[in-house]
Amino acid sequence: MTPDWPRAWGEPAGCASIRCRPEDFQVTEELGFELADEGEHCFLFLEKRCLTTQELVQRLSALSGVPARRIGFSGLKDRNAITRQWFSVGIAGRSEPGWHALESQGDVVVLAQRRHRRKLRRGVHRLNRFRLRLRQVTGQRARLESRLQILRDEGIPNYFGEQRFGRGGSAFSQAVKWSQTGATLPRHKRGLFLSALRAALFNRLLAERVVNGGWNVVRAGDVCMLQGSRSFFVCSEVDDAIRMRSAAGDLHPGIPLWGRGGDAQRRPAGEDSKVLCDFLESCGMKLAWRSARVLPDDFCWQFCDDDALQLDFALGAGSYATAVLAELVHYKDKAGQGQSGRRCEQA
Repeated sequence: MTPDWPRAWGEPAGCASIRCRPEDFQVTEELGFELADEGEHCFLFLEKRCLTTQELVQRLSALSGVPARRIGFSGLKDRNAITRQWFSVGIAGRSEPGWHALESQGDVVVLAQRRHRRKLRRGVHRLNRFRLRLRQVTGQRARLESRLQILRDEGIPNYFGEQRFGRGGSAFSQAVKWSQTGATLPRHKRGLFLSALRAALFNRLLAERVVNGGWNVVRAGDVCMLQGSRSFFVCSEVDDAIRMRSAAGDLHPGIPLWGRGGDAQRRPAGEDSKVLCDFLESCGMKLAWRSARVLPDDFCWQFCDDDALQLDFALGAGSYATAVLAELVHYKDKAGQGQSGRRCEQA
């Protein structure tokens, strides 16, 4: 499992290093719904530095005395970064602690405190805003500018990023072994492995469409995903209205996240893919859909005097900034020591 999936826009325009320091990778979560300002759940907007989301959940649990299972969050955020995200803590029947005690170690800042009636659930936030600083950037500026404009205007394949598969693909490899043995796993690890398998199958299907040139084109029989929504419909016939909506970024081809109800004709090629699809169905996973294309919102950039490039953009929940970077440059991740192609060794 590698992040080097087929690219839509050809050879990257240069090389760069990412995450040379935590400030180089900043993520801010936006919920997309209004909080009631009443209820038994404390909603906390927290900034963390060099912490995983789960590590912060454990700190919230220790401070509040609330079991970790009653602490909600919408998305897992990077460790080697500065990230801002919402958490909910169900404190019914308990006194509310002083949340600013979280700041004692210097790696957490409490940005806001609110109340709401319901626990925060996974995947309900609207989008993530990214501010990335690429360093040691090489490549002709005109070529980089041209590629940036293409990514802004035409979008990118909505690949799952390498984070979904574990360091060096370890989570995916373990998931494949688990699918062969059927061993009993803790609930959180089972969910992690199922997600890795579904993401790998999705990426295989998307890679097939990228190679065939159809990742951003709606075809007859496609499921069409509405921009900014999980709503979809089956396109029985491609007419002028569908073509116009697709060109405008209002519709995107949909690709299955495999589960029960999937059409065998939509499976990725290969016997190993069939085995994994069958395994996911046996685990009770239900068919879902994910857009093949993602359009970065509010996309802008700035070339800096120190051979750095700053990118600002927003992506819907579940889309990966590293998928954007992979279409722009060969990058080397200085924090995780991952890379998106052999040539990034130059950076």
